[in-house]
Amino acid sequence: MTASEPAPTGLAGRLRRGPYDRIWHLSWPTILSNLTVPMLGAVDTAVMGHLPDPAYIGGVAIGAMIFSFLYWGFGFLRMGTTGFVAQAHGRGDGDEIRAVLARALVIGLVAALVLLVLQHPLRLGALQILDAAPDVERLAQGYFDTRIWGAPATLANYAILGWMLGMQFARAALLIQVVINGLNAALDIWFVVDLGWGIEGVALATALAQYTGAILGLAWIVFRLRRIDGIWDRARIFDLAELTKLFRVSRDIFIRTLAMIFAWSLLTWSGARMGTNVLAANALLMNFQSFLAHGLDGFAHATSALVGEAVGARNRRLLRDTVIAATLMAAGVAVAYALVYAIFGAYLLALLTDIEPLREFAGSFLPWMALSPLLSVWSYQLDGIFIGATRAGEMRNAMLVSVVLYTVAVFTLPTYLGNHGLWASVMLFMVLRALTLALFYPRVERMVAE
Repeated sequence: MTASEPAPTGLAGRLRRGPYDRIWHLSWPTILSNLTVPMLGAVDTAVMGHLPDPAYIGGVAIGAMIFSFLYWGFGFLRMGTTGFVAQAHGRGDGDEIRAVLARALVIGLVAALVLLVLQHPLRLGALQILDAAPDVERLAQGYFDTRIWGAPATLANYAILGWMLGMQFARAALLIQVVINGLNAALDIWFVVDLGWGIEGVALATALAQYTGAILGLAWIVFRLRRIDGIWDRARIFDLAELTKLFRVSRDIFIRTLAMIFAWSLLTWSGARMGTNVLAANALLMNFQSFLAHGLDGFAHATSALVGEAVGARNRRLLRDTVIAATLMAAGVAVAYALVYAIFGAYLLALLTDIEPLREFAGSFLPWMALSPLLSVWSYQLDGIFIGATRAGEMRNAMLVSVVLYTVAVFTLPTYLGNHGLWASVMLFMVLRALTLALFYPRVERMVAE
């Protein structure tokens, strides 16, 4: 290209950057923003872990698990939004870029209102099913009754972050996540340590931070859309064909997400039946898995944005380059995680609790944490590919098969191996998720032209 020639714009301009450069450009802000989520979970655990009774940790674990069902079940607001807006971005369709966001926000608001109306039967039913110790249930109830009022903001943030990631505004997503989780952590310490509000203080901090993030996120999007061609078209937003496509994908992601939450909740439920110490130890160890998942999801989110762009532009070269580059980079990070957990795992546990017997008991399961990155990375990457391609049906089917086999393992292996059997079942679950999705991958390739 000579000096007089204009630089390529649009997809052609973006493709001039190599696949590794593009993946890293999108991944590093997402990795940092994602890591603020488990950091917040670690703060919650540490604040409760330095109170005198392990029941406080158990109460947060049970309460957070209930909200995993209530909120993560609506994970399609993020994942579906990312895939659809990435494809609209690839086509250069400014009207649809706006319509995708509007649909997600409307659905999120309606869902939040339903949760608020049904909060009391939802809480009673959840606690009855979990059947934890009375002191743990009492604490979990206080957590639930406070945090539920953050539902509108939480679901709005799913749509906001999904839109930002699909549009490849990873740094804006980082800023919003840092604000949400940084404010949450600060309020945690203030409400619990300084004001003595206990577990309700943890829940209130989360709700207030979510509202702050939603307000900032919407304000940023409104400002940014002034630079993107297109209009807010009510007919486009409520287009029957597009709504049908959205609900079909949302239904499949909803089922898939509920199945995954069931799998993780089965770990908490099984641990609770083994006693408060096992429940508390597994809650500590889940921080390791959470840091891993959110770190590797940075590459998965970048993958979904670029895969969606490739599908929208029908560009097979971009699809294959994205998949190869992102997977290799994620595998390298997974090895780093494994080394850190193997070398520093005991020190990390010491940061989470100063209850010595609990720390020693949880430490006996650290080898599973060191193994997990090497077995988990493949499923996270494949999730990113299928989200970007909006192949939600395959994601649903793969997850259901994996959860069924995992459930069999959970009800079998702990009988012989105790809590080690429970963590062996988790490792099997991660492998099954990758294998089942890999079988469907050729369908993604067939979505784009040669």
